[in-house]
Amino acid sequence: MAGRLYGLGIGPGDPELLTLKAKRILEEVDLICTPQSSKDKRSVALNIVEEVVDCQGRVKYLLFPMTNDRAKLRLAWDRAAEEIIELLESGQDVAFITLGDPLLYSTYIYILERVREKEFEVETVPGITSINACSARLNLPLAEGKEKVMIIPTAYDCDDLAEILTSYENVVLMKVSKNYEEIVRMLEKLDLVENGVFISRCGQDGEFITRDLRSLIGEKIDYLSMIIVKRKYSVSVSKKLFF
Repeated sequence: MAGRLYGLGIGPGDPELLTLKAKRILEEVDLICTPQSSKDKRSVALNIVEEVVDCQGRVKYLLFPMTNDRAKLRLAWDRAAEEIIELLESGQDVAFITLGDPLLYSTYIYILERVREKEFEVETVPGITSINACSARLNLPLAEGKEKVMIIPTAYDCDDLAEILTSYENVVLMKVSKNYEEIVRMLEKLDLVENGVFISRCGQDGEFITRDLRSLIGEKIDYLSMIIVKRKYSVSVSKKLFF
């Protein structure tokens, strides 16, 4: 009998935000697969899980290079999926762990597509996203009433950023490390730099929060960083109401 794949969202970083269902599955599966950006780097996702679950002897690392080269990425996805499929064919139940939610900007999506093509059983378990965690950490509402929210992975391009920032009341800028200065300059140009809050590694060691976006220009920005921009609240207003 073939095994089942579980895609588990383990939350943004705080082990206490791991769901009870994800914890139970992690305790029961035969193998836990974790993404790794390079062979000499520890998996952030695994570090979180190991604080609440005994994973000894049940971990398999899957290499996913940090690159925008689609050919290299597809090769990595194919290889990882093939390894997981072999495990499922041998009858093992496998958990693939991922930060945040498995179906929001997650490598798991590409594994899911390939595994489902082979008609294996798959169960995806949602996790708390970094967006929700950051909003809660700041006591800053993501949206209210009829407001709209836009989520942008700015690591790829900022071509339509100005249009988005002027069209939506609430904008979440994810993965801001690559284009940080460009983003801040755009916020300045639109008179919105006072309406943004920067947060990195939310719920993890090294968490950092600031409203002074300009102060980080020229600094090394952590990959796990975002800016939440609310047109409704400037810094002077929101610091009294929320964080």
